Amino acid sequence: MPRWIEIALTTDGEAAEAIAQELYPFCHQGLSIEQLGIMPGAWDDGDVPPPTAVVVRGYFLEDERAESTRAEIERILGYLNMMYPMPTPEYRLVDDEDWAEAWKANYHPVRLGRRIFIRPLWVEAEAEPQDIVISLDPGMAFGTGTHPTTQLCLEALEDHVKPGQQVLDLGCGSGILAIAAAKLGAAHVLGVDIDDVARRVTDENAAVNGVAQQITARTGTLEDVLATGQTFDLIVVNILARVIISMCQQGLGQTLRPGGQAILSGLILEQADEVEAALRQAGFIPTARRLQGDWVAIEAHKVA
Repeated sequence: MPRWIEIALTTDGEAAEAIAQELYPFCHQGLSIEQLGIMPGAWDDGDVPPPTAVVVRGYFLEDERAESTRAEIERILGYLNMMYPMPTPEYRLVDDEDWAEAWKANYHPVRLGRRIFIRPLWVEAEAEPQDIVISLDPGMAFGTGTHPTTQLCLEALEDHVKPGQQVLDLGCGSGILAIAAAKLGAAHVLGVDIDDVARRVTDENAAVNGVAQQITARTGTLEDVLATGQTFDLIVVNILARVIISMCQQGLGQTLRPGGQAILSGLILEQADEVEAALRQAGFIPTARRLQGDWVAIEAHKVA
């Protein structure tokens, strides 16, 4: 029976994105960024404490390539350490039947914004009558609601989604943002991700949450969306700064209808100016920033 090697690095929000970006090619079958210190019921009305630390956690197979994979990861971390202090990675072996469940012990219900309540499927938790409840099992897809960039996007969606809108979730991961948009009143949400696992998990989570009729999940890229000629009232992109900049150059602005709203996250504060410059070049007008610690979500619109 195959086993997996878990690598975990505890760091701050500024370094987490860079570490995740470098780990992804080695840990593409399982990678998460988890904010430490989240306790159920510890805050209300969106008053989420800034992240003091996050854990970047990935998994790669224990096979004949494992030692070379570990050596290559540590070589890359050594280069990163020249620019920013890197934590020492921690490793442990996880059995095949347990590796996908290993991170669940630290995944608790989370309350965000005014009435968003995220509940892991395997946890019983009472919601308030006014809550918009998202019951989630991310599986191997990104998006648990614990990472600041996801939280910022959810809070922005709560403020901007209007009944009857057409929404694009580009890089949909677990489907958490698509489900939130649907439950907030969007008529239809198109979720697109390059990973077919994300497409499947989004479909499964949409069904569990009773919004399968409102969400279409597809495996694809921005190029595939542009090829359809579809435009949207609202787009949400929670990926990485460099990917958002590249998308702006590839025609991201063409997906948004005049007067439409865009929410873009996955970046840290020092990257915000560069991302906003790319957005302006793509026809967007940045209007606001949401902050949580070092993490930023940019809100922008397109001139009507």
